Amino acid sequence: MALALNVGKCSLLGNYRENNEDAIEVKTYPDLSVCIVADGMGGQAFGEIASKRAIEVVPRELRKHLTPAAGSDQAEAIVKKAVVQANEEIVTMGALDREMKNMGTTIVMAVWRKGSEMYLASLGDSRAYLVRGGQIQQLTVDHSLAQALVENKTITPEEAKEHRFRNVLWKYLGSKEIGEGPDVKVVPVQAGDKFLLCSDGLSGPVPDAQLLSFLQDHPDVQECADGLGQLALDSGSRDNVSCIVIDVVEGK
Repeated sequence: MALALNVGKCSLLGNYRENNEDAIEVKTYPDLSVCIVADGMGGQAFGEIASKRAIEVVPRELRKHLTPAAGSDQAEAIVKKAVVQANEEIVTMGALDREMKNMGTTIVMAVWRKGSEMYLASLGDSRAYLVRGGQIQQLTVDHSLAQALVENKTITPEEAKEHRFRNVLWKYLGSKEIGEGPDVKVVPVQAGDKFLLCSDGLSGPVPDAQLLSFLQDHPDVQECADGLGQLALDSGSRDNVSCIVIDVVEGK
């Protein structure tokens, strides 16, 4: 059975920021769909520059190198390499302009090759979730100092939500810490699956249980994405808010 994707997207300035440092992109090619949320940082307008570069470079690299003939392992490596290339270009921009040297961006992305697998990759604290069988599962791991303390068993996951280091990232695009690039998770997909990609402007103020019920109650993906953005603002988000909602459906 062929599958298809319905995609909705939303990016809001929010109530407290002067500029939107988030960037989102949905690219659909004949044999490839790429969905990306990037949350820029670095002050002034530089976060915007970093996130915009990320959403330009990654689809370009995937389009160039990810052929239909590539096997699953090879596809994983190409997804990693595309993110590493974006990192190199952002680091280079920072090296050429002193004012840009501290800029960076998170990235979370879903790559689909019109098959039964979704490739997910992330750096930073933008997240990917899967809704299936009435449950929500976070598919990505935050690259924050608070999450590192959780993994070290120094603090609990509950404590991490309020920890002063919850927004301090140790791994993101624009840093030299990314090594071989992001972890890539390959998720088998089926009709009825819903994926949510979002910046921490949404996942911070809105708990997972509330995300789940909202995704279940709003079947239209664009209406759902717009509604989630507003939900974040209504829940007190002090950040830009961006999300992409992906619905896996039976193809024609």
